[in-house]
Amino acid sequence: MSKQPSYGTQSMVVSPHHLASAAGARMLERGGNAFDAAVAVSAALAVVYPHMTGLGGDAFWLCYSAEEERVRAYNGSGRSGGEVLLTCYEGESEIPRRGARAAITVPGMADSWEAVQSRYGRLTLADALESAIGYAAEGFPMSPDQHRNTLRVGSALSGEAVPIYIPGGRMPQPGDHFIQPDLARSLSLLAAGGRDVFYQGEIAERICGGLARSGGYLQPADFAEHRGLWCEPVSTTYHGYTMYQVPPNSQGFTALMTLNILEYFDFGAVPHGSYAYYHLLIEAIKASFRDRDAVLTDPEFAEIPLEVLLDKKYAARLAASISFDKASSVTSQPVGRDTAYAAVVDSEGNAVSFIQSLYFEFGAGIAPGGTGILLQNRGSFFSLNPSAINRLAPRKRTFHTLMPALAMRNGKPAILYGTQGGEGQPQTQTLLLTRLLHYGMNPQEAVDQPRFVWGRTWGEPTEALTVERRVGPEVLAALAAAGHQVRTAADYDGLAGHAHVIVIDENGRKYGGTDPRCDGAAIGR
Repeated sequence: MSKQPSYGTQSMVVSPHHLASAAGARMLERGGNAFDAAVAVSAALAVVYPHMTGLGGDAFWLCYSAEEERVRAYNGSGRSGGEVLLTCYEGESEIPRRGARAAITVPGMADSWEAVQSRYGRLTLADALESAIGYAAEGFPMSPDQHRNTLRVGSALSGEAVPIYIPGGRMPQPGDHFIQPDLARSLSLLAAGGRDVFYQGEIAERICGGLARSGGYLQPADFAEHRGLWCEPVSTTYHGYTMYQVPPNSQGFTALMTLNILEYFDFGAVPHGSYAYYHLLIEAIKASFRDRDAVLTDPEFAEIPLEVLLDKKYAARLAASISFDKASSVTSQPVGRDTAYAAVVDSEGNAVSFIQSLYFEFGAGIAPGGTGILLQNRGSFFSLNPSAINRLAPRKRTFHTLMPALAMRNGKPAILYGTQGGEGQPQTQTLLLTRLLHYGMNPQEAVDQPRFVWGRTWGEPTEALTVERRVGPEVLAALAAAGHQVRTAADYDGLAGHAHVIVIDENGRKYGGTDPRCDGAAIGR
């Protein structure tokens, strides 16, 4: 039986770590707004969930300003270095996933903090980073999720990262006091000097110097040239709601395509949890993935025909191609998974849905230059095939899995939702939304229900359909009989991601749900 959601009459904060949620709640109590609180949550996650996210990674934001009465998107993803060429990996089949040669895109998160804070926040960046600095300098009890991931992939860490995450050569245990003094110093520099100290000052110099000693390619000029981007979100309508996602290079439009397809089906005739329910969602998602993989990359390097892909008539054709008896054949590509999604709403009507990541667990596994900053390996997703749409090129943003979501009703924020999980993100988002809108579930119920992940999101050699065994043997057998390559996962398996939801009803009451698969909390007021 699902636990009850958290309730709030004024505000709500959800995140995958209770200390990060607490940091956001403190900002609201100090008089900050949702944007101040969101930056505080993001920064805290960079400290207390270092296997999932960090200052060396990227972030994407959907921001609704009650004053402006509009949704804006911020693309906080970094570009590849100016000296990162296909010839750097000549003779290799793919870009390495770990080490200095994997860290080829500039981290975009620090820039995004200042962008969101300076445009919409009420307090200062230093205020927003205060909790994160304290967690790094004074320490915190290691979470079970960090412990599990360190056990599983700690061998991927190298150089200066090893003594940080495996201090004294001893694998830390859940609840152990965990401190990161070098990261605390970097965050303090950022709080005092703003984004420029990260991109044009001491932090950039230290990172690039450490990379150079290890054979990396990023240069100080790459950091100095970095700027994120305020942009218009992409959207569609679905059963009376306007659904928003960050535009490409994010895969967010994939979720909108899926909803456009599902709009042509009657969920009143599809029992929740049945074979028909899971099969329909899987097939709609696969149809959108086929187009995503053909076109998604940095839109500054290739035209992405969103007006076609998000057209309702095109969705009708895709819907008509779905068979309820047979699984379609679609090829996917391996995608990383580790990410942190969070959301904040305040008493003034502001709302922030955001997500951040290092790509794989602990990113590239390096923390150069005494900064304590783990660098992402997001650039390892570039293709080395010269004819591929997402081929590697200098100063290019890669196909990005990060995709926060926001649903509006009657011009006001109604649902903020998202999840960790690479290719699983549009899949879990679709599960959440259909459960909320078609089956009347509250956000905690929607999060708690069984989940699936189709594709190679964990680097599997085939397009498996991984399903939590809670769905039941009859449904699993029916999916297999239809041609799905069914593989079962444990109940509440972490492979299904860490999802969080805020629902705001028509009276302004807030309901928060957090994933039992992680260490999160929903804090309402």
